[in-house]
Amino acid sequence: MLCTLVLSTVASASWAGAPPHDYLLLPDRVWTGDGNTAHTDWAVLVHNDSIAAVGPKASIQTPADTQRIELPGATLTPGLIDLHSHLFLHPYNETLWNDQVLKEPTDYRTLEAAAHARVTLLSGFTTLRDLGTEGAGYADVSIKRAIDDGLIPGPRMFIATRAIVANASYGPGPRGFRPDLDLPSGAQEVSGVDAAMRAVREQAAHGADWIKLYADYRVGPDGGTAPTFTAAELKAIVDTAHLIGRPVAAHAASDAGVRMAVEAGVDSVEHGYGASESTFKLIKQHGTAYEPTLTAVDATEEYFDHYRPGQDPPTAKMREAEHAFRTALKLGVTIGNGSDVGVFAHGTNWREPVAMVRDGMTAPQALHAATDVAAKILRQQDHFGRIAVGMRADLAAFAGDPTAHIDDLAHPVFVMKDGTLYRTPNEKP
Repeated sequence: MLCTLVLSTVASASWAGAPPHDYLLLPDRVWTGDGNTAHTDWAVLVHNDSIAAVGPKASIQTPADTQRIELPGATLTPGLIDLHSHLFLHPYNETLWNDQVLKEPTDYRTLEAAAHARVTLLSGFTTLRDLGTEGAGYADVSIKRAIDDGLIPGPRMFIATRAIVANASYGPGPRGFRPDLDLPSGAQEVSGVDAAMRAVREQAAHGADWIKLYADYRVGPDGGTAPTFTAAELKAIVDTAHLIGRPVAAHAASDAGVRMAVEAGVDSVEHGYGASESTFKLIKQHGTAYEPTLTAVDATEEYFDHYRPGQDPPTAKMREAEHAFRTALKLGVTIGNGSDVGVFAHGTNWREPVAMVRDGMTAPQALHAATDVAAKILRQQDHFGRIAVGMRADLAAFAGDPTAHIDDLAHPVFVMKDGTLYRTPNEKP
């Protein structure tokens, strides 16, 4: 039954072992990721897994037996990228985070993650950086392998496995739980420089592409956000990761946490809601990337603070996140599209670019953040993130024109990854 479902909802070309194909894609508009304007009367030729030609329709010579795919009314873009996802989570208004970690078996959560990967790909997101399994161990390694081996459909994955936290600083508990309980943790707990270095090496050896650390968390006397690691511990994590070729992403929401993470040399900061202008200047100076995760704030305020989208004014936390984002934008910080999806529903990753436009970006800026800028943050700018000859054929098309109306990203009609079709206009996901 499962195989029948998957095969009936993915494009007719098998995603594993499909014979070579030439496709001529004929949308109304092509947005390549170079510049801010979409081109009309352009086409894209795909050969096997790569882009063979892009430009005015009349200029492209097609091989015999090339399959033409008409995309009327649609804009073709590079496949979208989300730099902050959690495939092993689902919305907290369905099941609270504690209950997901404590009550859902890892094998069940892995099956959920596979389903989440599929809907993400079909929504036009062909690449994810997944920043921690949240208590599911190294199961993301298997999800990535299953996608790469063609067992399941899903985005190209860059994974962080367990993430690293200071001991007794992350959930579930210990605050609010019986002190005699031996609770599982949502990440790998460490204390001290040696343990921090050991965790980096262990996670990298198990398959982590990125190292994720929590520079701060809700550890203050009143549950407020405060730094969790010493400067020495942070530096040990970052230096060890960089020594073995892994970049580092830091969860950091407080000004002190963000500043300590940047000074330690992390490659990206996630959230940054409470960061000051001087700290964002430091981020800019260091060339650190920033993922604002605006949609996660929208979602948690809806779940836990009675916020009603479209009816209520932004809450204090939403205004704080918007202020941080606008500050980063004003200063020219490198901003990548990172949504924290999993907090909200997978397959609606498009909400983050929409939120970035709502809070000050132009539609083309948000598209860049989700394509070529995100690819550069991943160190993959020579492989995907633009529509150019020789790049991987990771492509998506959306009804309408997201370069003018970013909300059109909610309406995917075509998805291709590595030259393989996963969604065409005549198919229903």
